[in-house]
Amino acid sequence: MEYKEKVSLTIEDQIAILVIQNPPVNILDADVVEQLHRKIDEIEQTPTVKVVLITGVGDKAFMAGGDIKSFPEWMGKGVDVAKTKSQWLQHPLNRIEGLPYPTICILNGVALGGGCELALACDIRIAEEHIKIGLPEIKLGLFPGAGGTQRLARLVGKAKAKEIIFTGEPLTAEQALSIGLVNIVVKKWYGLTTGLQLAKKIANHSRQALIYAKQSIDEGYEQSLSNALETEAHYFGRVFQTEDIKEGVAAFIEKREPRFLE
Repeated sequence: MEYKEKVSLTIEDQIAILVIQNPPVNILDADVVEQLHRKIDEIEQTPTVKVVLITGVGDKAFMAGGDIKSFPEWMGKGVDVAKTKSQWLQHPLNRIEGLPYPTICILNGVALGGGCELALACDIRIAEEHIKIGLPEIKLGLFPGAGGTQRLARLVGKAKAKEIIFTGEPLTAEQALSIGLVNIVVKKWYGLTTGLQLAKKIANHSRQALIYAKQSIDEGYEQSLSNALETEAHYFGRVFQTEDIKEGVAAFIEKREPRFLE
């Protein structure tokens, strides 16, 4: 069978751009799962990357969900079969969440089911004003299995996550913004431009400082405040051992722009 690229990757100026290109609605099928792993491997093997952008091709869907037509083969075959499928879907999203540098998701169309779950795995979400986002799985007699029940609750709170998941109703961009599900809402077609502007602003900073800042936030979020403050102090100590802090402080004192090594 001829190979069809359903996930593209370009890396330029320290910014990696992943594009889901599985028209008409960019579903999260087996090919996309496999290719996400391959592209993440490439990103991890590129030491210059500072920021990762993820979006979908077209303006209809960022990602409309999973491959529902494959669900019948998971049914009635024991708990472990569907459990394994859940973990299979979770794995590439876990890897995206685990990338050490900032990730920005650009929602340029509907983000439902697996699309919403992919967005939740990113650090920052930019939504174009026409999008819908949600987890409609309950309408099919199931619930989100690619991280949705866990990441959504951590992002918007347990009660709001339950409302979204129990009703299955999608949110508008403005509704998503009001509960902190997305960070920014922009006009249609302006998502990628806005994402690139933000990515370039982030990429101006020290790669090592960005990595330590993200690790401090992510690790500390799951800890008690006293332990989280210890985590912050640990990474604060590590960042003070880098060459970039020497450059950053020197540039401030000399009233010039810093020239970070990474």
